Amino acid sequence: MAEKKLSGQTALVTGANSGIGEGVAISLGEAGANVVVNYVANPDAANEIVEKIKSFGSNAVAIQADVSKEDQVISMFHQTVQQFGTLDILVNNAGLQRDAKFHEMTLAQWQLVIDVNLTGQFLCGREAIREFLRRGIVPERSVACGKIICM
Repeated sequence: MAEKKLSGQTALVTGANSGIGEGVAISLGEAGANVVVNYVANPDAANEIVEKIKSFGSNAVAIQADVSKEDQVISMFHQTVQQFGTLDILVNNAGLQRDAKFHEMTLAQWQLVIDVNLTGQFLCGREAIREFLRRGIVPERSVACGKIICM
């Protein structure tokens, strides 16, 4: 059996119930990490991914949160720490686009893209760093306080 290099570590993947986020969440689970599958819509898809990760022998949970909303992000990180004790890896993957000709795009469409794609990365990164600093380095798991991957 292959070594599970991320055994004992916890990863949170935003936008993990489809596309690239789904693939990343599954790969992290295969590598032995506990995985938080973040989603904003379609809980059935998120729960299917959780079950697939569990089939590898890893732990996983689905947590609904809109990454553009500060209160929801803070709650998601609190739930993660309550469930797994800490966080080691954040994969800032959630993102969306609103296709429109530039001259026809509304400010509301533009703002939604900015809120999810940029503000969401900031809010999640900030909460991850707060947890990394609170916990400090755990040499048995990693030489780093934590890892943030921005997609």
